[in-house]
Amino acid sequence: MDSLRAMRVFARVVDEGSFAGAARALDLAPAVITRLVAELEEHLGARLMNRTTRRIALTEVGESYLERVRRILADVDEAELLAQASVADPRGPVRILVPPAVAVHQLAKHLPRFRARYPLVTLEIVANGAVETVDDSFDLTIMGLRKPLDGNFVARRLARSEVVTVAAPEYLERKGRPQHPSELADHDVLIPPLSDLQRGVTFFRGRQGEASETFHTVPKRGVLSTLHTDTNYAAALAGLGIAGLPSFVVDDALMEHALERVLPAWWLHSTTLWVGMPTRQHVPARTRAMLDFLIEIFGGEDRDPWLAAAGCETAYLCEIRAAAEAAAIAAKEDAAA
Repeated sequence: MDSLRAMRVFARVVDEGSFAGAARALDLAPAVITRLVAELEEHLGARLMNRTTRRIALTEVGESYLERVRRILADVDEAELLAQASVADPRGPVRILVPPAVAVHQLAKHLPRFRARYPLVTLEIVANGAVETVDDSFDLTIMGLRKPLDGNFVARRLARSEVVTVAAPEYLERKGRPQHPSELADHDVLIPPLSDLQRGVTFFRGRQGEASETFHTVPKRGVLSTLHTDTNYAAALAGLGIAGLPSFVVDDALMEHALERVLPAWWLHSTTLWVGMPTRQHVPARTRAMLDFLIEIFGGEDRDPWLAAAGCETAYLCEIRAAAEAAAIAAKEDAAA
C-alpha cells in the first residue's frame, strides 16, 4: 500500500465531505477512493470514519489520525518545495478558497492574464459560500471581512469595498432619484430577509469612522428579499428596484451605465478583502505568483478601487481628492511666482 497516497486521499475525503467529492477533486474513480481508504483502515487496524448514504463522520481515532496526517502532508509538501526551489518558472496546482461573488465578478475576468503570464500553473477554485478565515487545506484563501483579522495565518490586504445603493437608470427615470435615505421608503428595495435586518440598517455620510451624518432605518419588506448577492444584482440590472451591493460586484455595470449609483454621498458599510495563507516557512513559487498577482490587480491598499474606476466614489472622497488637487495647483502657482 502507498501510505502517503492513502493519507492524501483520506484527508481529501474529509475536506470534500464525501467520497464522490474526493474522487472529483482528485480525478480518480470513486471505487479507487473507497479502496484506498479501506486499505488504510485495514493497515491501521482501526475504523477512521463512519459512512452513511448522505455523509461521513470521523471516529475519535479518525480525528486524531487526521490531525497527524495533515502535519505529515505539510512536511512532505515543504520538502518537495525545497527540492523544487531551483525551478525558475512557477508550475503546478494552486488551490484557492474564495467567496462566490468575488470569484464571479472579479477573479474570473483576470485569470486569462494570469494564465498568459504563468502557463505552467493550474488553478483549483472553490467558491461555496462566505469565507471568514483561512482554511489550511487551501494554498490561498480570499476573505471579505468587516471585522479585524483574527487567526494564526499570514494575510495581505487586497482592497476595501464599500456597499453602496444602486439601481438601473430605467427604474430611476420611472420612480425618481432619492436625495436622502429617508426617501427610500417610497421606493422598491431589494434587501436581505427581514429576519437578518431586525436592527435595521445605517447609512453613513462622510469619512469612515468620522461620519458627519448618519441615518438609521428599519426597511419595510422589500419587493425581493434574498441573501444571494447575484440574484439581487441581476434583479437590479433588470430594473426591479434599488439594491445595496458591494462595489466589486457592480463596478462593470456602473462603468457601462447599466446601473447608476443612488445616494452617492452615502454608504452602508465597507468590507476589506484579504488574501491569506497558512503560516509556512517556504511558500511555493506558484503560490507566491498568484499572491503577488492578486495584490497587483486589486491594488493592496485601504481604498475602494472599483468606485474610483467607475468615477462614482463616495462624495467625501471626491471632496478630499479635489482639495488635494487644488492644494497641489496652488503650490505650483506659488512656486512659479
